[in-house]
Amino acid sequence: MSYLRRLLRQFILGTLALVLIFEEWGWEQLSALIARLGRLPVFAWLERQIKALPPWGALAVFFVPALALLPVKLLALFLIGRSHPMLGLIVLLAAKVAGTAILARLFTLTQPALMRLAWFARWYPRWKSWKDSLIAQVKASQFWLAGARLKARVLQAWRERVKRFKAED
Repeated sequence: MSYLRRLLRQFILGTLALVLIFEEWGWEQLSALIARLGRLPVFAWLERQIKALPPWGALAVFFVPALALLPVKLLALFLIGRSHPMLGLIVLLAAKVAGTAILARLFTLTQPALMRLAWFARWYPRWKSWKDSLIAQVKASQFWLAGARLKARVLQAWRERVKRFKAED
């Protein structure tokens, strides 16, 4: 039984680690992309309104996109179930990227208000520490390091090919 429990725990942690790594990878870049929209007057006004929210209002605003994307994710599962796996996967990935982008920006805007909630201020550093530790374990794994080496070789080969192509012109 303990072997099965350990295997299940590793599977759950591995899946969670992949999701967290995706979000970590995209969090800053996608937030910056959405922040560019904040330069437009209507979005600048909206961001000012969000920043001014009280803690519980900030918490509600932070969770709205997650709830709004639920029907989109259900649509993706419906498409997969109706023999359209590629379309379903594309919808699911688009929802994940859009959701990560919006949540990253909203978190940046609402974090000061959220930190005024005692339970959030107590649990957020613990969550962040646990998440950072899990990501560090994944990045130190042989699988991750092998992938990084493969990526470096592919990028080097690509650069050499581009350099040869430019030299031929």
